[in-house]
Amino acid sequence: MSGWGPSSALKRLSSWVPIRSLARRHRHRIAQHLLQLDERDRYLRFGYPASDEQISRYAMSLDFARDEVLGIFNRRLELVSMAHLAYAPIPQRAGQPAMAEFGVSVLKQVRGRGFGARLFERAALHARNRGIDTLFIHALSENGAMLKIARNAGATVERDGSESEAWLRLPPDTVSSHVGEAIERHMAELDFQFKRHARVFGEIIDGVAEVKSKFDSSGKAAKL
Repeated sequence: MSGWGPSSALKRLSSWVPIRSLARRHRHRIAQHLLQLDERDRYLRFGYPASDEQISRYAMSLDFARDEVLGIFNRRLELVSMAHLAYAPIPQRAGQPAMAEFGVSVLKQVRGRGFGARLFERAALHARNRGIDTLFIHALSENGAMLKIARNAGATVERDGSESEAWLRLPPDTVSSHVGEAIERHMAELDFQFKRHARVFGEIIDGVAEVKSKFDSSGKAAKL
Protein backbone atom coordinates (compact mmCIF):
# COMPACT_ATOMS: atom_id res chain seq x y z
CA MET A 1 0.00 0.00 0.00
CA SER A 2 3.01 2.30 0.51
CA GLY A 3 3.32 2.61 -3.26
CA TRP A 4 0.02 4.48 -3.38
CA GLY A 5 0.79 7.08 -0.68
CA PRO A 6 1.37 10.84 -1.08
CA SER A 7 5.17 10.50 -1.28
CA SER A 8 4.88 7.97 -4.11
CA ALA A 9 2.37 10.15 -5.93
CA LEU A 10 4.75 13.13 -5.65
CA LYS A 11 7.62 11.02 -7.01
CA ARG A 12 5.51 9.94 -9.99
CA LEU A 13 4.53 13.55 -10.66
CA SER A 14 8.18 14.69 -10.64
CA SER A 15 9.01 12.17 -13.39
CA TRP A 16 5.72 12.58 -15.24
CA VAL A 17 5.40 11.06 -18.71
CA PRO A 18 2.46 11.98 -20.99
CA ILE A 19 0.43 8.79 -21.39
CA ARG A 20 -2.55 9.06 -23.71
CA SER A 21 -5.58 6.79 -23.95
CA LEU A 22 -5.84 5.29 -27.43
CA ALA A 23 -9.02 4.67 -29.40
CA ARG A 24 -10.24 2.97 -32.58
CA ARG A 25 -8.78 5.74 -34.73
CA HIS A 26 -5.31 4.77 -33.48
CA ARG A 27 -5.40 1.18 -34.79
CA HIS A 28 -3.02 2.05 -37.64
CA ARG A 29 -0.53 3.69 -35.27
CA ILE A 30 -0.71 0.69 -32.94
CA ALA A 31 -0.04 -1.71 -35.81
CA GLN A 32 2.88 0.44 -36.99
CA HIS A 33 4.35 0.46 -33.49
CA LEU A 34 4.12 -3.31 -33.03
CA LEU A 35 5.44 -4.04 -36.51
CA GLN A 36 8.66 -2.23 -35.55
CA LEU A 37 9.38 -4.86 -32.89
CA ASP A 38 12.00 -7.38 -33.98
CA GLU A 39 11.50 -11.14 -33.75
CA ARG A 40 12.89 -11.34 -30.21
CA ASP A 41 10.71 -8.51 -28.91
CA ARG A 42 7.63 -9.96 -30.56
CA TYR A 43 8.36 -13.27 -28.88
CA LEU A 44 8.62 -11.63 -25.46
CA ARG A 45 5.53 -9.46 -25.97
CA PHE A 46 3.15 -12.10 -27.31
CA GLY A 47 4.76 -15.32 -26.11
CA TYR A 48 5.47 -16.39 -29.69
CA PRO A 49 7.30 -14.84 -32.70
CA ALA A 50 4.24 -13.08 -34.08
CA SER A 51 4.23 -12.51 -37.84
CA ASP A 52 3.25 -9.21 -39.48
CA GLU A 53 -0.14 -10.69 -40.31
CA GLN A 54 -0.75 -11.83 -36.73
CA ILE A 55 0.22 -8.42 -35.39
CA SER A 56 -2.14 -6.68 -37.83
CA ARG A 57 -4.96 -8.98 -36.76
CA TYR A 58 -4.21 -8.24 -33.11
CA ALA A 59 -4.35 -4.47 -33.72
CA MET A 60 -7.61 -4.79 -35.64
CA SER A 61 -9.19 -6.97 -32.95
CA LEU A 62 -8.55 -4.68 -29.96
CA ASP A 63 -11.77 -4.04 -28.04
CA PHE A 64 -11.60 -0.37 -27.09
CA ALA A 65 -15.09 -0.44 -25.58
CA ARG A 66 -14.03 -3.03 -22.98
CA ASP A 67 -10.26 -2.62 -22.59
CA GLU A 68 -7.93 0.29 -22.01
CA VAL A 69 -5.05 0.90 -24.43
CA LEU A 70 -2.43 3.45 -23.44
CA GLY A 71 0.36 5.02 -25.47
CA ILE A 72 3.37 7.31 -25.27
CA PHE A 73 4.16 9.50 -28.31
CA ASN A 74 7.44 11.18 -29.15
CA ARG A 75 7.79 14.69 -30.57
CA ARG A 76 7.11 13.41 -34.08
CA LEU A 77 3.86 11.87 -32.83
CA GLU A 78 5.20 8.36 -33.32
CA LEU A 79 3.87 5.76 -30.89
CA VAL A 80 7.03 4.59 -29.12
CA SER A 81 5.47 2.66 -26.25
CA MET A 82 2.05 1.18 -25.59
CA ALA A 83 0.21 -0.94 -23.05
CA HIS A 84 -2.90 -3.08 -23.33
CA LEU A 85 -5.01 -3.47 -20.18
CA ALA A 86 -7.45 -6.29 -20.94
CA TYR A 87 -10.46 -6.66 -18.68
CA ALA A 88 -11.49 -10.29 -18.33
CA PRO A 89 -15.26 -10.88 -18.57
CA ILE A 90 -14.93 -13.83 -16.18
CA PRO A 91 -12.53 -14.61 -13.28
CA GLN A 92 -9.17 -15.88 -14.46
CA ARG A 93 -8.69 -17.93 -11.30
CA ALA A 94 -11.32 -19.93 -9.45
CA GLY A 95 -12.69 -18.08 -6.44
CA GLN A 96 -11.02 -14.80 -7.41
CA PRO A 97 -12.64 -11.60 -8.69
CA ALA A 98 -12.13 -10.66 -12.32
CA MET A 99 -8.64 -9.40 -13.02
CA ALA A 100 -7.22 -7.04 -15.60
CA GLU A 101 -4.29 -8.38 -17.62
CA PHE A 102 -1.41 -6.07 -18.52
CA GLY A 103 0.88 -6.24 -21.56
CA VAL A 104 3.43 -3.66 -22.73
CA SER A 105 5.86 -2.95 -25.57
CA VAL A 106 8.61 -0.33 -25.80
CA LEU A 107 10.66 0.42 -28.91
CA LYS A 108 14.41 -0.10 -28.50
CA GLN A 109 15.34 3.53 -29.15
CA VAL A 110 13.46 4.76 -26.07
CA ARG A 111 14.26 2.01 -23.60
CA GLY A 112 15.89 2.86 -20.30
CA ARG A 113 13.56 5.81 -19.67
CA GLY A 114 11.11 3.97 -17.44
CA PHE A 115 8.25 4.04 -19.95
CA GLY A 116 7.22 0.47 -19.21
CA ALA A 117 7.01 1.14 -15.48
CA ARG A 118 5.04 4.35 -15.99
CA LEU A 119 2.57 2.59 -18.26
CA PHE A 120 2.18 -0.11 -15.61
CA GLU A 121 1.45 2.53 -12.95
CA ARG A 122 -1.11 4.25 -15.16
CA ALA A 123 -2.76 0.94 -16.03
CA ALA A 124 -2.93 0.02 -12.34
CA LEU A 125 -4.58 3.37 -11.58
CA HIS A 126 -7.13 2.84 -14.36
CA ALA A 127 -7.95 -0.68 -13.11
CA ARG A 128 -8.14 0.48 -9.50
CA ASN A 129 -10.63 3.19 -10.40
CA ARG A 130 -12.85 0.59 -12.05
CA GLY A 131 -13.07 -1.64 -9.01
CA ILE A 132 -10.54 -4.22 -10.18
CA ASP A 133 -8.97 -6.09 -7.30
CA THR A 134 -5.89 -7.53 -9.00
CA LEU A 135 -3.64 -6.65 -11.91
CA PHE A 136 -2.40 -9.77 -13.69
CA ILE A 137 0.64 -10.36 -15.88
CA HIS A 138 1.43 -13.49 -17.86
CA ALA A 139 4.95 -13.42 -19.27
CA LEU A 140 7.76 -15.67 -20.35
CA SER A 141 10.17 -16.29 -17.49
CA GLU A 142 12.99 -14.92 -19.64
CA ASN A 143 11.19 -11.57 -19.95
CA GLY A 144 13.23 -10.06 -17.14
CA ALA A 145 12.27 -6.46 -17.89
CA MET A 146 8.54 -7.13 -17.56
CA LEU A 147 8.91 -9.19 -14.40
CA LYS A 148 11.18 -6.54 -12.88
CA ILE A 149 8.48 -3.91 -13.43
CA ALA A 150 5.96 -6.16 -11.70
CA ARG A 151 8.24 -6.91 -8.74
CA ASN A 152 9.18 -3.25 -8.28
CA ALA A 153 5.47 -2.43 -8.08
CA GLY A 154 5.05 -4.98 -5.30
CA ALA A 155 3.56 -7.81 -7.35
CA THR A 156 3.81 -11.45 -6.37
CA VAL A 157 5.59 -13.40 -9.11
CA GLU A 158 5.25 -17.16 -9.54
CA ARG A 159 7.39 -19.06 -12.02
CA ASP A 160 6.31 -22.26 -13.72
CA GLY A 161 9.07 -23.39 -16.04
CA SER A 162 9.32 -21.20 -19.11
CA GLU A 163 6.36 -19.03 -18.05
CA SER A 164 5.68 -16.74 -15.10
CA GLU A 165 2.60 -15.09 -13.65
CA ALA A 166 2.44 -11.98 -11.50
CA TRP A 167 -0.38 -10.56 -9.41
CA LEU A 168 -0.57 -7.08 -7.94
CA ARG A 169 -3.30 -6.41 -5.39
CA LEU A 170 -4.79 -2.96 -5.90
CA PRO A 171 -6.15 -0.71 -3.15
CA PRO A 172 -9.77 0.52 -3.36
CA ASP A 173 -10.42 3.58 -5.47
CA THR A 174 -10.77 6.98 -3.84
CA VAL A 175 -11.80 10.46 -4.88
CA SER A 176 -8.10 11.29 -5.07
CA SER A 177 -7.35 8.36 -7.41
CA HIS A 178 -10.15 9.39 -9.77
CA VAL A 179 -9.03 13.03 -9.76
CA GLY A 180 -5.44 11.95 -10.33
CA GLU A 181 -6.37 9.86 -13.37
CA ALA A 182 -8.50 12.68 -14.81
CA ILE A 183 -5.63 15.17 -14.42
CA GLU A 184 -3.14 12.79 -16.06
CA ARG A 185 -5.53 12.21 -18.96
CA HIS A 186 -6.07 15.96 -19.45
CA MET A 187 -2.35 16.78 -19.26
CA ALA A 188 -1.50 14.03 -21.74
CA GLU A 189 -4.09 15.36 -24.19
CA LEU A 190 -2.67 18.88 -23.89
CA ASP A 191 0.83 17.51 -24.48
CA PHE A 192 -0.32 15.65 -27.60
CA GLN A 193 -2.07 18.71 -29.04
CA PHE A 194 1.01 20.85 -28.32
CA LYS A 195 3.21 18.35 -30.19
CA ARG A 196 0.72 18.24 -33.06
CA HIS A 197 0.65 22.02 -33.43
CA ALA A 198 4.44 22.24 -33.08
CA ARG A 199 4.81 19.67 -35.84
CA VAL A 200 2.44 21.56 -38.15
CA PHE A 201 4.26 24.84 -37.41
CA GLY A 202 7.60 23.16 -38.10
CA GLU A 203 6.33 21.86 -41.45
CA ILE A 204 5.15 25.37 -42.37
CA ILE A 205 8.56 26.85 -41.48
CA ASP A 206 10.33 24.14 -43.51
CA GLY A 207 8.02 24.84 -46.46
CA VAL A 208 8.68 28.57 -46.33
CA ALA A 209 12.43 27.96 -46.12
CA GLU A 210 12.28 25.63 -49.13
CA VAL A 211 10.31 28.16 -51.20
CA LYS A 212 12.72 30.93 -50.19
CA SER A 213 15.69 28.77 -51.13
CA LYS A 214 14.23 28.04 -54.57
CA PHE A 215 13.36 31.71 -55.05
CA ASP A 216 16.87 32.83 -54.13
CA SER A 217 18.37 30.21 -56.44
CA SER A 218 16.16 31.28 -59.37
CA GLY A 219 17.01 34.94 -58.71
CA LYS A 220 20.71 34.27 -58.80
CA ALA A 221 20.31 32.24 -61.97
CA ALA A 222 18.44 35.12 -63.65
CA LYS A 223 21.23 37.56 -62.77
CA LEU A 224 23.79 35.26 -64.31
